[in-house]
Amino acid sequence: MKVAVGSDHAGFTLKEKVKAYLTSKGHEVIDFGTDSEERFDYPDAAHPAAMSIQKGEADRGVLVCGSGVGMAIAANRHRGVRAVDAVTEEMAKLSREHNNANVLALGQRLLSWEEAQKIIDTFFATEFEGGRHEQRVQKIDQV
Repeated sequence: MKVAVGSDHAGFTLKEKVKAYLTSKGHEVIDFGTDSEERFDYPDAAHPAAMSIQKGEADRGVLVCGSGVGMAIAANRHRGVRAVDAVTEEMAKLSREHNNANVLALGQRLLSWEEAQKIIDTFFATEFEGGRHEQRVQKIDQV
């Protein structure tokens, strides 16, 4: 699976761990920055990563900032992108099962590496249930 990743300066350290982890799991990672802990605005990574999903260049995304909130907000501005700021495994699971989320936003300031790994594993292992949820997901992009 091709995975778009990106972070701002506050998420850089976790993003680098995420990249290595996803690669070790056999995923192809496309990095949209940043490449240091120097100031970098989260929309500058979120928008190109989300556009890569819109265009079909990436299948999913993992975006990291201090809280995950800014990344999720910016990514969700793009039609067809459904980003979740998951802070628990259950949030990651339900976002995939019920909302067909395709972008996982993580908060470096809120999660340990062990917690982040579990959330990532759950997000990538969980399938969309479809069924009654399909019609609801289709309504998201109607505006």
